[in-house]
Amino acid sequence: MYDVIPAIDLKSAPNGSRFSTVAMIFGVECKISPKNNSEYLDVKVGDKTSNFSCKIFGSSPFYNFFKTAKQGAIIILEGIVKQFNGAFSPDISVAKELSAKEISDGNFEQFLIPCAEEGRTTLKAALDGAIGTIADETLRKTVVGVISELGDCFEIKPAGTMMHHAYKSGLLEHTVHAVRAGQALLPLYPFVDHDLAIAGLILHDVGKVVEYGDELVAQRTKAGILQGHLVIGYKIVRRVALQKKLSDDLLERLEHILLSHHDLPEFGTVVRPATPEAFFVALVDNLDAKMGMVEQLLKTTSPANVFSEKHFGLDSRILVEKILHE
Repeated sequence: MYDVIPAIDLKSAPNGSRFSTVAMIFGVECKISPKNNSEYLDVKVGDKTSNFSCKIFGSSPFYNFFKTAKQGAIIILEGIVKQFNGAFSPDISVAKELSAKEISDGNFEQFLIPCAEEGRTTLKAALDGAIGTIADETLRKTVVGVISELGDCFEIKPAGTMMHHAYKSGLLEHTVHAVRAGQALLPLYPFVDHDLAIAGLILHDVGKVVEYGDELVAQRTKAGILQGHLVIGYKIVRRVALQKKLSDDLLERLEHILLSHHDLPEFGTVVRPATPEAFFVALVDNLDAKMGMVEQLLKTTSPANVFSEKHFGLDSRILVEKILHE
Protein backbone atom coordinates (compact mmCIF):
# COMPACT_ATOMS: atom_id res chain seq x y z
CA MET A 1 0.00 0.00 0.00
CA TYR A 2 1.14 3.52 -0.78
CA ASP A 3 2.29 5.91 1.94
CA VAL A 4 1.44 9.54 2.55
CA ILE A 5 4.46 11.70 3.31
CA PRO A 6 3.09 15.02 4.62
CA ALA A 7 3.92 17.72 2.10
CA ILE A 8 5.21 19.99 4.87
CA ASP A 9 7.83 17.31 5.67
CA LEU A 10 8.56 16.55 2.04
CA LYS A 11 9.44 20.20 1.36
CA SER A 12 12.16 20.05 4.01
CA ALA A 13 13.73 16.82 2.67
CA PRO A 14 17.39 17.04 1.55
CA ASN A 15 17.95 18.31 -1.97
CA GLY A 16 18.51 15.42 -4.36
CA SER A 17 16.79 12.80 -2.22
CA ARG A 18 14.18 10.50 -3.73
CA PHE A 19 10.59 10.35 -2.53
CA SER A 20 7.38 8.43 -3.12
CA THR A 21 4.05 9.66 -1.78
CA VAL A 22 0.32 10.02 -2.37
CA ALA A 23 -0.90 13.52 -3.16
CA MET A 24 -3.91 15.42 -4.48
CA ILE A 25 -3.91 17.69 -7.51
CA PHE A 26 -5.06 21.14 -6.40
CA GLY A 27 -4.67 22.84 -9.76
CA VAL A 28 -2.97 22.81 -13.17
CA GLU A 29 -2.11 26.07 -14.94
CA CYS A 30 -0.58 26.37 -18.38
CA LYS A 31 2.17 29.02 -18.51
CA ILE A 32 4.77 30.39 -20.94
CA SER A 33 8.43 30.51 -19.95
CA PRO A 34 9.87 34.03 -20.44
CA LYS A 35 13.30 32.52 -21.11
CA ASN A 36 12.50 30.56 -24.27
CA ASN A 37 8.79 31.23 -24.86
CA SER A 38 8.02 27.53 -24.34
CA GLU A 39 4.87 26.22 -22.70
CA TYR A 40 4.96 24.45 -19.37
CA LEU A 41 2.49 23.33 -16.70
CA ASP A 42 2.51 24.69 -13.17
CA VAL A 43 0.98 21.79 -11.24
CA LYS A 44 -0.02 22.39 -7.63
CA VAL A 45 -0.20 19.21 -5.57
CA GLY A 46 -0.18 18.41 -1.87
CA ASP A 47 -2.30 17.32 1.07
CA LYS A 48 -3.95 18.78 4.16
CA THR A 49 -0.59 19.90 5.59
CA SER A 50 0.67 21.93 2.64
CA ASN A 51 1.00 22.09 -1.15
CA PHE A 52 3.74 22.76 -3.65
CA SER A 53 4.29 23.36 -7.37
CA CYS A 54 5.79 21.00 -9.90
CA LYS A 55 7.01 22.47 -13.19
CA ILE A 56 6.15 20.04 -16.00
CA PHE A 57 7.71 20.98 -19.34
CA GLY A 58 6.62 19.84 -22.79
CA SER A 59 9.46 17.32 -23.01
CA SER A 60 8.28 15.53 -19.87
CA PRO A 61 6.60 12.11 -20.36
CA PHE A 62 3.98 13.28 -17.83
CA TYR A 63 3.01 16.46 -19.68
CA ASN A 64 -0.18 15.03 -21.19
CA PHE A 65 -1.07 13.24 -17.95
CA PHE A 66 -1.09 16.47 -15.98
CA LYS A 67 -2.58 18.58 -18.78
CA THR A 68 -5.68 16.38 -18.80
CA ALA A 69 -5.75 15.66 -15.05
CA LYS A 70 -8.73 16.90 -13.03
CA GLN A 71 -8.53 18.97 -9.87
CA GLY A 72 -9.06 16.68 -6.90
CA ALA A 73 -7.43 13.66 -8.57
CA ILE A 74 -5.47 11.53 -6.10
CA ILE A 75 -2.16 10.32 -7.49
CA ILE A 76 0.96 8.39 -6.59
CA LEU A 77 3.90 10.75 -7.06
CA GLU A 78 7.57 9.82 -7.17
CA GLY A 79 10.58 11.94 -7.91
CA ILE A 80 13.66 13.78 -6.71
CA VAL A 81 13.63 16.72 -4.30
CA LYS A 82 14.78 19.89 -6.05
CA GLN A 83 14.41 23.66 -5.80
CA PHE A 84 13.25 26.03 -8.57
CA ASN A 85 13.83 29.77 -8.05
CA GLY A 86 14.24 29.13 -4.32
CA ALA A 87 10.99 27.16 -3.98
CA PHE A 88 10.40 23.42 -3.62
CA SER A 89 9.67 22.04 -7.11
CA PRO A 90 10.61 18.37 -7.51
CA ASP A 91 11.58 16.47 -10.65
CA ILE A 92 8.82 13.91 -11.26
CA SER A 93 9.68 10.35 -12.31
CA VAL A 94 6.32 8.64 -11.63
CA ALA A 95 2.80 10.06 -11.75
CA LYS A 96 -0.23 7.78 -11.77
CA GLU A 97 -3.85 8.33 -10.77
CA LEU A 98 -5.11 5.94 -8.11
CA SER A 99 -8.25 3.90 -8.68
CA ALA A 100 -11.35 4.39 -6.55
CA LYS A 101 -10.60 1.08 -4.82
CA GLU A 102 -7.02 2.07 -4.04
CA ILE A 103 -8.25 5.38 -2.61
CA SER A 104 -10.89 3.64 -0.52
CA ASP A 105 -8.54 0.92 0.72
CA GLY A 106 -5.93 3.49 1.70
CA ASN A 107 -8.46 5.86 3.27
CA PHE A 108 -6.40 8.63 1.69
CA GLU A 109 -9.00 11.39 1.65
CA GLN A 110 -8.66 11.95 5.41
CA PHE A 111 -4.97 12.76 4.91
CA LEU A 112 -5.36 14.83 1.77
CA ILE A 113 -8.44 17.05 2.07
CA PRO A 114 -7.81 20.23 4.12
CA CYS A 115 -10.53 21.09 6.63
CA ALA A 116 -11.18 23.82 9.18
CA GLU A 117 -9.41 22.93 12.41
CA GLU A 118 -12.17 24.26 14.63
CA GLY A 119 -14.97 21.72 14.50
CA ARG A 120 -18.06 22.33 12.41
CA THR A 121 -20.31 21.86 15.44
CA THR A 122 -18.40 24.44 17.46
CA LEU A 123 -18.39 26.92 14.59
CA LYS A 124 -22.11 26.50 13.94
CA ALA A 125 -22.87 27.04 17.65
CA ALA A 126 -20.83 30.26 17.57
CA LEU A 127 -22.71 31.41 14.47
CA ASP A 128 -26.08 30.70 16.08
CA GLY A 129 -24.98 32.64 19.15
CA ALA A 130 -24.06 35.64 17.02
CA ILE A 131 -27.40 35.53 15.23
CA GLY A 132 -29.09 35.62 18.62
CA THR A 133 -27.49 39.00 19.38
CA ILE A 134 -29.38 40.70 16.51
CA ALA A 135 -32.08 42.62 18.33
CA ASP A 136 -34.16 43.64 15.31
CA GLU A 137 -36.62 40.75 14.96
CA THR A 138 -37.20 40.94 11.21
CA LEU A 139 -33.51 41.32 10.44
CA ARG A 140 -32.75 38.36 12.71
CA LYS A 141 -35.44 36.28 10.97
CA THR A 142 -33.91 37.21 7.61
CA VAL A 143 -30.48 35.98 8.70
CA VAL A 144 -31.96 32.79 10.17
CA GLY A 145 -33.94 32.22 6.97
CA VAL A 146 -30.90 32.53 4.72
CA ILE A 147 -28.65 30.30 6.83
CA SER A 148 -31.40 27.70 7.29
CA GLU A 149 -32.11 27.62 3.56
CA LEU A 150 -28.45 27.08 2.69
CA GLY A 151 -28.10 24.33 5.29
CA ASP A 152 -25.15 21.97 5.01
CA CYS A 153 -23.78 23.79 1.95
CA PHE A 154 -22.97 26.84 4.03
CA GLU A 155 -21.28 24.69 6.66
CA ILE A 156 -19.04 22.62 4.38
CA LYS A 157 -18.12 24.87 1.42
CA PRO A 158 -14.70 26.57 1.27
CA ALA A 159 -14.33 30.35 1.30
CA GLY A 160 -12.04 30.29 -1.74
CA THR A 161 -10.14 28.19 -4.25
CA MET A 162 -6.60 29.15 -3.25
CA MET A 163 -6.56 32.58 -1.58
CA HIS A 164 -7.97 32.22 1.95
CA HIS A 165 -9.88 29.62 3.97
CA ALA A 166 -9.68 27.40 0.86
CA TYR A 167 -10.66 24.16 2.58
CA LYS A 168 -13.70 22.23 3.75
CA SER A 169 -15.85 24.35 6.11
CA GLY A 170 -13.62 27.33 5.33
CA LEU A 171 -16.66 29.50 4.56
CA LEU A 172 -18.19 28.79 7.97
CA GLU A 173 -14.84 29.35 9.70
CA HIS A 174 -14.18 32.65 7.87
CA THR A 175 -17.70 33.87 8.68
CA VAL A 176 -17.42 33.03 12.37
CA HIS A 177 -13.93 34.53 12.66
CA ALA A 178 -15.08 37.72 10.93
CA VAL A 179 -18.07 37.92 13.29
CA ARG A 180 -15.83 37.43 16.34
CA ALA A 181 -13.50 40.19 15.11
CA GLY A 182 -16.50 42.42 14.46
CA GLN A 183 -17.92 41.81 17.93
CA ALA A 184 -14.58 42.76 19.47
CA LEU A 185 -14.30 45.96 17.42
CA LEU A 186 -17.88 47.25 17.47
CA PRO A 187 -17.63 48.80 20.97
CA LEU A 188 -14.93 51.14 19.61
CA TYR A 189 -17.28 52.50 16.94
CA PRO A 190 -20.70 53.23 18.48
CA PHE A 191 -21.83 54.99 15.27
CA VAL A 192 -21.85 51.60 13.50
CA ASP A 193 -25.21 49.87 13.89
CA HIS A 194 -24.62 46.57 15.70
CA ASP A 195 -27.50 44.63 14.12
CA LEU A 196 -26.67 45.60 10.53
CA ALA A 197 -22.95 45.00 11.01
CA ILE A 198 -23.41 41.52 12.49
CA ALA A 199 -26.03 40.60 9.88
CA GLY A 200 -23.69 41.84 7.14
CA LEU A 201 -20.73 39.88 8.48
CA ILE A 202 -22.80 36.70 8.68
CA LEU A 203 -24.29 37.07 5.20
CA HIS A 204 -21.52 38.79 3.22
CA ASP A 205 -20.17 35.60 1.59
CA VAL A 206 -23.30 33.42 1.35
CA GLY A 207 -23.11 33.60 -2.45
CA LYS A 208 -20.09 31.30 -2.27
CA VAL A 209 -22.35 28.29 -1.76
CA VAL A 210 -23.28 28.75 -5.44
CA GLU A 211 -19.98 30.22 -6.64
CA TYR A 212 -18.10 27.00 -5.83
CA GLY A 213 -19.02 23.47 -6.88
CA ASP A 214 -18.99 20.22 -4.92
CA GLU A 215 -15.60 18.91 -6.04
CA LEU A 216 -12.98 17.76 -3.54
CA VAL A 217 -10.93 20.76 -4.63
CA ALA A 218 -13.10 23.87 -5.00
CA GLN A 219 -13.76 25.09 -8.53
CA ARG A 220 -15.86 28.06 -9.61
CA THR A 221 -19.18 27.21 -11.20
CA LYS A 222 -20.62 28.81 -14.33
CA ALA A 223 -22.74 31.11 -12.15
CA GLY A 224 -19.68 31.88 -10.04
CA ILE A 225 -17.73 33.03 -13.09
CA LEU A 226 -20.57 34.92 -14.77
CA GLN A 227 -21.96 36.65 -11.66
CA GLY A 228 -19.66 36.17 -8.66
CA HIS A 229 -20.65 35.66 -5.06
CA LEU A 230 -21.46 39.32 -4.37
CA VAL A 231 -24.31 39.35 -6.87
CA ILE A 232 -25.37 35.77 -6.09
CA GLY A 233 -25.46 36.54 -2.36
CA TYR A 234 -27.40 39.75 -2.97
CA LYS A 235 -30.09 37.80 -4.83
CA ILE A 236 -30.35 35.10 -2.16
CA VAL A 237 -30.60 37.59 0.70
CA ARG A 238 -33.03 39.90 -1.12
CA ARG A 239 -35.44 37.04 -1.82
CA VAL A 240 -35.49 35.86 1.80
CA ALA A 241 -35.63 39.43 3.17
CA LEU A 242 -38.72 40.17 1.06
CA GLN A 243 -40.34 37.00 2.35
CA LYS A 244 -39.65 38.07 5.94
CA LYS A 245 -40.93 41.60 5.16
CA LEU A 246 -37.71 43.37 6.13
CA SER A 247 -38.19 47.15 6.00
CA ASP A 248 -37.15 48.94 2.81
CA ASP A 249 -34.47 50.95 4.62
CA LEU A 250 -32.82 47.93 6.31
CA LEU A 251 -33.03 45.89 3.12
CA GLU A 252 -31.35 48.62 1.08
CA ARG A 253 -28.56 48.97 3.63
CA LEU A 254 -28.07 45.20 3.95
CA GLU A 255 -27.96 44.77 0.18
CA HIS A 256 -25.38 47.55 -0.03
CA ILE A 257 -23.14 45.73 2.46
CA LEU A 258 -23.20 42.58 0.32
CA LEU A 259 -22.55 44.44 -2.93
CA SER A 260 -19.71 46.59 -1.56
CA HIS A 261 -17.80 44.30 0.81
CA HIS A 262 -14.85 43.86 -1.60
CA ASP A 263 -14.27 47.61 -1.21
CA LEU A 264 -12.35 48.35 -4.44
CA PRO A 265 -13.12 47.68 -8.14
CA GLU A 266 -9.86 45.76 -8.62
CA PHE A 267 -11.07 43.33 -5.96
CA GLY A 268 -14.39 42.77 -7.69
CA THR A 269 -16.68 45.07 -5.71
CA VAL A 270 -19.95 46.11 -7.35
CA VAL A 271 -20.00 49.51 -5.62
CA ARG A 272 -17.76 51.29 -3.11
CA PRO A 273 -18.88 51.18 0.55
CA ALA A 274 -21.03 54.20 1.37
CA THR A 275 -22.41 53.50 4.86
CA PRO A 276 -20.62 53.07 8.20
CA GLU A 277 -21.73 49.43 8.34
CA ALA A 278 -20.54 48.71 4.79
CA PHE A 279 -17.06 50.12 5.50
CA PHE A 280 -16.94 48.17 8.76
CA VAL A 281 -17.87 44.84 7.13
CA ALA A 282 -15.47 45.38 4.21
CA LEU A 283 -12.56 46.12 6.53
CA VAL A 284 -13.28 43.24 8.93
CA ASP A 285 -13.73 40.84 6.01
CA ASN A 286 -10.36 41.93 4.58
CA LEU A 287 -8.73 41.62 8.00
CA ASP A 288 -9.83 38.03 8.49
CA ALA A 289 -9.08 37.07 4.89
CA LYS A 290 -5.53 38.42 5.14
CA MET A 291 -4.89 36.90 8.56
CA GLY A 292 -6.29 33.61 7.26
CA MET A 293 -3.63 33.71 4.55
CA VAL A 294 -0.93 34.46 7.12
CA GLU A 295 -2.14 31.63 9.37
CA GLN A 296 -2.13 29.16 6.49
CA LEU A 297 1.44 30.11 5.55
CA LEU A 298 2.55 29.61 9.15
CA LYS A 299 0.92 26.17 9.20
CA THR A 300 2.10 24.97 5.81
CA THR A 301 5.69 26.23 5.71
CA SER A 302 8.35 23.79 6.79
CA PRO A 303 10.00 24.66 10.15
CA ALA A 304 13.31 24.33 8.32
CA ASN A 305 12.56 27.57 6.45
CA VAL A 306 12.99 31.10 7.77
CA PHE A 307 10.40 32.63 5.41
CA SER A 308 7.36 31.24 3.64
CA GLU A 309 6.99 31.30 -0.12
CA LYS A 310 5.49 34.51 -1.50
CA HIS A 311 1.70 34.56 -1.26
CA PHE A 312 -0.11 36.17 -4.19
CA GLY A 313 -2.91 37.55 -2.00
CA LEU A 314 -0.47 39.14 0.44
CA ASP A 315 2.16 40.08 -2.14
CA SER A 316 4.70 39.14 0.51
CA ARG A 317 6.58 36.35 2.23
CA ILE A 318 6.01 35.73 5.95
CA LEU A 319 8.68 35.24 8.59
CA VAL A 320 7.88 31.86 10.15
CA GLU A 321 10.69 31.68 12.72
CA LYS A 322 9.41 31.42 16.27
CA ILE A 323 9.73 34.52 18.45
CA LEU A 324 12.29 33.96 21.19
CA HIS A 325 11.25 35.43 24.53
CA GLU A 326 13.72 35.61 27.37
